[in-house]
Amino acid sequence: MISVDVDRGLTAAQVADRVAQGKVNVAPDQRSRSLSDIIRANTITSFNIVIGALWALMIFARAPFQDSLFGVVIVINSGIGIVQDYRAKRTLERLSLVGEARPLVRRDGSESEVRPSELVTDDIVILRLGDQVVVDGDILEVKGLEIDESLLTGEADPVDKAAGDTAMSGSFVVAGQGVMRATSVGLDSYATQLTSEARKFTTTKSELMVSIMRFVRVMTVVIVPVGLLLFVSQLRASDNWQDALTGTVAGVVTMIPEGLVLLTSVAMAVAVVRLGARRALVQEMPAVETLARVDIICIDKTGTLTEPGMHVRTVIVLDDSAPVDEALGALGAAERAPNPTVLAVAEAYAPPGWNPLDAIAFSSSRKWSAVQFQKHGWWLLGAPEVLFEAEHDVRVQADSLAAQGARVLALACPSVPGAAPTTEQAGPVNAVALVVIDQRLRSDARGTVAYFLEQGVAVKVISGDNPFTVGAIAGQAGIPGADSPVDARDLPEDEMALADLLEEQGVFGRVTPGQKRAMVGALQSRGHVVAMTGDGVNDVLALKDADLGIAMGSGAGATRAVAQLILLDDQFSVMPSVVAEGRRVLGNIERVSDLFLVKSFYSLVLAVLTGIATLPFPFLPRHLTIVTALTIGVPGFLLALMPNSQRFAPGFFQRVLSFAIPAGVVTAGLAFSCYYTALGAGASVDEARVAATLTLFGCAWAVLILVARPLNPLRWLIVGSMAAGFLLVLVIEQVARFFALTLTSTQYGLIGIGFGLVGALLMVVVHSVAGRWRIIPGHHVEVGG
Repeated sequence: MISVDVDRGLTAAQVADRVAQGKVNVAPDQRSRSLSDIIRANTITSFNIVIGALWALMIFARAPFQDSLFGVVIVINSGIGIVQDYRAKRTLERLSLVGEARPLVRRDGSESEVRPSELVTDDIVILRLGDQVVVDGDILEVKGLEIDESLLTGEADPVDKAAGDTAMSGSFVVAGQGVMRATSVGLDSYATQLTSEARKFTTTKSELMVSIMRFVRVMTVVIVPVGLLLFVSQLRASDNWQDALTGTVAGVVTMIPEGLVLLTSVAMAVAVVRLGARRALVQEMPAVETLARVDIICIDKTGTLTEPGMHVRTVIVLDDSAPVDEALGALGAAERAPNPTVLAVAEAYAPPGWNPLDAIAFSSSRKWSAVQFQKHGWWLLGAPEVLFEAEHDVRVQADSLAAQGARVLALACPSVPGAAPTTEQAGPVNAVALVVIDQRLRSDARGTVAYFLEQGVAVKVISGDNPFTVGAIAGQAGIPGADSPVDARDLPEDEMALADLLEEQGVFGRVTPGQKRAMVGALQSRGHVVAMTGDGVNDVLALKDADLGIAMGSGAGATRAVAQLILLDDQFSVMPSVVAEGRRVLGNIERVSDLFLVKSFYSLVLAVLTGIATLPFPFLPRHLTIVTALTIGVPGFLLALMPNSQRFAPGFFQRVLSFAIPAGVVTAGLAFSCYYTALGAGASVDEARVAATLTLFGCAWAVLILVARPLNPLRWLIVGSMAAGFLLVLVIEQVARFFALTLTSTQYGLIGIGFGLVGALLMVVVHSVAGRWRIIPGHHVEVGG
């Protein structure tokens, strides 16, 4: 073991030497992607490979440029995806620098905070209450140090640490303080090895992306036999292999909803950037989807409903012979890393110069702390309901004060002279004083709570404070159940019974960290999607288990490490816009999924019908390119970025398929019927294709109108602009010639329009019938948007 001066730490020269040797705490950030990773993810995909191969075949067949436009569209789409993903990456990196944990190190005799990546081997690290241990190390000094290693070992109980013990990265300090020497950093640390595959950046761990990619894989497989059938039929129906290949490519290229995957990725990336502008750091992309599905949000009282910081309102002296002011000043000064409550005491009372000999640090499970002073013995500061029996007069007085919304602490000393409390038990104590600490409700708390209730999101207050205090503050915020707060010490241990109680009650006090975790699990057992907010180490286990963990930027490093979302400015009022952003993304993706999947199914059915009939394919690739752009690509992108407040519910893909399959079949049937009818009326293949394109656009435009509902002026402008654009393509001679949509006969144009009108009417019927299957009890899913 190398010798290091604990009081001075490493010198600047020693730090530089270790950095040169690579003994620095640098490990790959697996939640952030490099630019090359982003480019690769947006270009090398299964559908891009398939479409790229088809594009290459069209170039090989020397097809007209207009029939190869689908390849240019893929290049543009991939470019958009790369730009948006890179913007999201830069936003995350900038915000992560603000929100990351800052360990305190001792170098050259002074202490300063550094970035975790700046730690080196043999650094002397000061461990404070709430700190996350970011490297492995040997503990050199302790003062009531307790470390929670549950994220590493699964054991929920904090571990008492002594000098000579080991501290592992990934654990966090829940009580006391200490000093450690860093022994394993970077890739050598325990947490890095343990989580090397666990926290990689991903955009696919969600029902949404998993469902979409599963569909893409299925369609990629289906393309092979359908493409072979279509190619054989086109060879029989065409004069040369180039025309046969063009017809085959036109039939299969639109079967893959490649734009839907891109649009989903872009929408999530845009959401990350938008949330970043509101100082909300999304640490994992799938959190955007979870935001939309949340139906219960569990919040703490302190720092969430109340203003940060506290101040002592008054001290009620219960023992006139005791040195109350001096004892409070000494207790405040003895805590090196005080929590907000002790900090309020420390700010109100000057230290008397008492010399501390021993201490039992405050912890969330104990809810009290104790310090032994030379010549003054042991003094305790903690929750009255923990230190005194229910019938004690002090409890009655404290509960009365707590019911007014104040936080109440009891100052006490052992009843037996010379007796010492233990970490397990305070023992019998005498009440010396009650310290009344004020907390103020945030000015925006009531409006924020009202928003959640209006949106069908239940709010549960889960706090470690006195139930009466919690109830009083919750009542001011307008939270249901505030008039009957529940004391968590009476909570049932059975999960089903706990879940029943949580369904009925909304305000809980004296909740331990383990109970917070159990309450999240009980709510999830009833099918709820639970968000949990927190800022202290007592919230870490619950944050980790919740569907969405939300940490405050000023909170403990451990909470920021396990949360999917960090509110960097500690503003709970940001949450409505955060939830709204998630709902906007997911609601709109479900909306535009109808467009893309209808296209996939009508392309599949058209390919099969054409293959069986052995006719030239009803469309050229350029026909499908312009119809797809004006009914899916452009409007889909615009609709995906519009406001949408519906809560995303499970079963999204089944709901989409309930409309996409019948709509796709009807569209394909009418387009093929129009084509066949026009041929039977004497039209050439080119004329029949124009008629079929009119029908296809009519059906697809009707689908666009239905999924864009409710149609406000902006959405009317979008769908109207798409129709106007298609009309311009038809009437501007040069453009019509470019897309092979020149109308040579009014008769065939009327046939196409007639079938298109029939298709539009049938779409309304299909959408109405499918809508009945899309209603989810209790979720009020908005059909078509």
